[in-house]
Amino acid sequence: MEKEQIRPKARPESWKIVFMRHKWLYLMIIPGVLYMLIFNYLPMGGLIMAFQDFSPYNGDSALGAFIHSPFVGGDIFKKFFTGPDFIRILKNTLSISIASLIFYFPAPIILALFLNEIRSLLFKRVTQTMVYIPHFISMVIVAALTAQLFSTTDGLVYHIFEQIFGRQNAPDIMSDPNLFVPMLIGQSMWKETGYGTIIFLAALSGVDVQLYEAAEVDGANRWKKMWHITLPAIRSTIVIMLILKVGNILNTGYEQIFLMQNSMNRTVSDVFDTYIYTKGVVNGNYSLATAAGMFKSVVSMIMVLGANRLAKAFGESGFY
Repeated sequence: MEKEQIRPKARPESWKIVFMRHKWLYLMIIPGVLYMLIFNYLPMGGLIMAFQDFSPYNGDSALGAFIHSPFVGGDIFKKFFTGPDFIRILKNTLSISIASLIFYFPAPIILALFLNEIRSLLFKRVTQTMVYIPHFISMVIVAALTAQLFSTTDGLVYHIFEQIFGRQNAPDIMSDPNLFVPMLIGQSMWKETGYGTIIFLAALSGVDVQLYEAAEVDGANRWKKMWHITLPAIRSTIVIMLILKVGNILNTGYEQIFLMQNSMNRTVSDVFDTYIYTKGVVNGNYSLATAAGMFKSVVSMIMVLGANRLAKAFGESGFY
């Protein structure tokens, strides 16, 4: 038998050839890359303030302020962790985030499952449009509507509560600290649940219809098809969204809390985001605010890595 001729390995193409072949794709990502560099990576140089007794008046320019501000090591972090506010804002932040994880996170999934079961295409489109609309309403408008509906003077919902519970027992949503977290979760669910179904409906669109037909032949009803076909089909999407949600466990949303915060509920509404705003913007303590923000970022990174590894341990693909 004749020996097979060994073909020489093809030489890898140079990066110039590959770039020219896909040059328009590379050009299209330039705006996104510039945005990330300018607004995400460049400001990371300001993290040095967390290790300085920073003052903008220490130099003639912004760069001079960084150069002439004394380096204090980890003293700012020690002051932050041992201060009287750390435990309180950590508790408030975690209570809001955990409540959001329990009640708000499953809401888009449940709504997407129900929308997927609607057989009338016209009714389905109308319903989707109606539940998407609140997402495009500004949080300022949502806060104003909430204040108007639950006002103790002329609020429509508050007067309904008076008729049900009586004037003395009617809950004051706007000032009762115990009702602050449920109010935030209710606002988030009303505003974002519909829009959050988009990614799950997109995942459901890829489910093979033959699976439903085979299950129907075997006698499965709608609930069994949903449990054994629909949910497993979007399980990987749910896991990825859960990892992202866990990574933002210390990000409770500054705008919403700031708009709903008042002197009556401040004990439960002070979170890391409002703390950073108060210390950095209002009081001018940039070093302490930077240390708090850096702590949030480090915890978020650890939570994302931990949740991703845990997902892989349970057999899921994870985020990366």
